[in-house]
Amino acid sequence: MTKAKTPSAPASAVDTVPASYETALAELEALVSRMESGQMPLADMLISYQRGAFLLAHCREQLQARSEEHTSELQSRVDIS
Repeated sequence: MTKAKTPSAPASAVDTVPASYETALAELEALVSRMESGQMPLADMLISYQRGAFLLAHCREQLQARSEEHTSELQSRVDIS
């Protein structure tokens, strides 16, 4: 019995890091909108899902990094006072 192949995008297409948080968020919003339309072929939907998961993780990492930077900055201000 042969295993069915799952369509997947080239790693470079799915894992391309966006130029900025804003770019990633805009692309993610566009992906969600296209997926919710119900007009996307299944293979494209799977690729879009993979890209969306990558973009979501990227956005979360960016937000976490900024949060830690701000927390550190605020803590240093409190320590100086």
